[in-house]
Amino acid sequence: MRDKSRWYRPVALGVDTAGVALPVAIFFEQAGQPHTGAATAVATLTWLGVLTAHRRYGQRWLGETRGVLTTLHDWLTLLGLLAVVRVLTGEHSPPALALLALAPAPLLTTACRSLTHRHLTGQRREAHAVQRALVVGEGSAVDRVVEQLASRTDHPYVVIGAVPVGPTANRSGVPEAGQLEAAPQLPDGGGADGPAVLTAARHHRADIVLVAPGSLLCGERLRTLTWAVQDAGLPLVIASGLADVALRRVRPSTAAGLHLLHVDPPLRRGPQLALKAALDRTGAALGLVLLAPLFALIALVVRLDSAGPALYRQTRIGRRGVPFTMWKFRSMAVDAHQVRPQLAAANEVDGPLFKMRADPRITRVGRVLRRTSLDELPQLLNVVRGEMSLVGPRPPLPEEVAAYGATALRRLLVKPGLTGPWQVSGRSDLSWDESLALDLRYADNWSLTTDLDLLARTVRAVVDGRGAY
Repeated sequence: MRDKSRWYRPVALGVDTAGVALPVAIFFEQAGQPHTGAATAVATLTWLGVLTAHRRYGQRWLGETRGVLTTLHDWLTLLGLLAVVRVLTGEHSPPALALLALAPAPLLTTACRSLTHRHLTGQRREAHAVQRALVVGEGSAVDRVVEQLASRTDHPYVVIGAVPVGPTANRSGVPEAGQLEAAPQLPDGGGADGPAVLTAARHHRADIVLVAPGSLLCGERLRTLTWAVQDAGLPLVIASGLADVALRRVRPSTAAGLHLLHVDPPLRRGPQLALKAALDRTGAALGLVLLAPLFALIALVVRLDSAGPALYRQTRIGRRGVPFTMWKFRSMAVDAHQVRPQLAAANEVDGPLFKMRADPRITRVGRVLRRTSLDELPQLLNVVRGEMSLVGPRPPLPEEVAAYGATALRRLLVKPGLTGPWQVSGRSDLSWDESLALDLRYADNWSLTTDLDLLARTVRAVVDGRGAY
C-alpha cells in the first residue's frame, strides 16, 4: 500500500498503553490497594494482547474505521479475561474500583481510532495512502466500477488504467492500458490474457489488479487470468457487482467449486426494530423534558423577531408513504409558502428539492436556528408519537414524493429521522443524487450500530454547520 502515515501504529500503541496503565496505577494507588504495579502491568499487557490478537495494529486495520463498536467488543473481552485472572490469583480489589480504573481505556482508544480515521480520510481525498488499481473487464463493467469508486473517497483504490475485454471501449475516461480479445484461444489452459494484463500493470505501475467478471470474462478464462496475475506476485480483487450492501449482510460459501455470496435481506421487522422504537420514544421524551426551558426561550425569541407563531407545522411523508404533520420552530416569514413559486428559478440544487443559500424568506433568528439545527428540535414530539425516528432519512414534502421514481421510493421503507446520513454528510451542499444514495444505503443497511454512529457524528455536524441553510 502506498503508505499510510507511519505515526498511526506508535500513537495507537501509546494511547492504548496509557489508557489502561495510568488510570489503573492512579486509582489503585489512591485507594491503597496492594500490588499496584503488578495489577497495572497485567491489565496493560492484557489490553494490548487483546488488541493485537484482534489485529487492531495491522496495516489493513489502522485508520480504516472509527472503531466504536469494535473497541467496545475488545474492552468486554478484556473484562472477561481479567475476571478469570482475578479468580485464579485471588486478587481482592473492589470490582467497582477496577471497572472505574478500566473505563478510560475504550474512550481513549476510540478517540485515537477516530483521529486516525479522520486523518486517513483526508489523505485519501488528496489521493494519498491509496493503491493504484488496474481494472480489467468488458467496457460497460469497467465503467460501472470506475464510476462507483470515483463517487466516494473512503476507500484505498484509485483507478490508473483499464484493460477492456472485447471490442467495446470504456467510456469512463480512464486510460486504456491494453485490450483483451473477445474470445481468446486457451490451449492447455494458457492464453494471451495474463501477459497482456501483466504488461499493462507494469507499464502503469499498478499495485493491484481489479477484475470485473462478465460474459466474456468468466469460468476457465477468469481462472487462468487469476493464476497469471497471482503467480506474478500482484494482488488481485474480484468485483462482485454488488453495490451499497453492508458487509455484514454478505456471507460467502462454496457449492460444486463455485464461490457464492449470500445476501441477507434488509432488516424491516424484528427485535432490533422494536428496540429502536423503544429507544426513540424514550430518548425523545427525555429530550422534551430536559430541553423545555430552551424551547421556551427559542419560542420567545422567534415571536419577538418577526410576526407569526413560534412553531411551524408542515405535512411531510413518513414510512410507507403515510403523511403526518411535522413540527419545527418557524425560521421563515409566515407567507414563505406562497412566495416559493416566485423563487423557483433561483433553486440551487437539482432533483425535487428546493434550497437557496440566501433565501429571502428566512428571518434573522431563523438563520441562526438553521445554522445550529435548533429549528428541528420540536420534531422530538413527532418521534414520541411514532411518526419519526431519532435517526433516519430526511422527511420529504408531498410534492417531492410526487416526483419520485421507483428507486427514490425505497427511502420511504424506513421512518424519517430527526438526524441521519444527509445531516452528517453535508446537508444542503449535497446534490440530489448524493442525498438519495445516502438514504438508500441507510434504508437497506440499517442497524442499531449505524444509528449510534450517526448520532455521534451529528454533534460534529451541528458544530461544523456545513450545508445548513
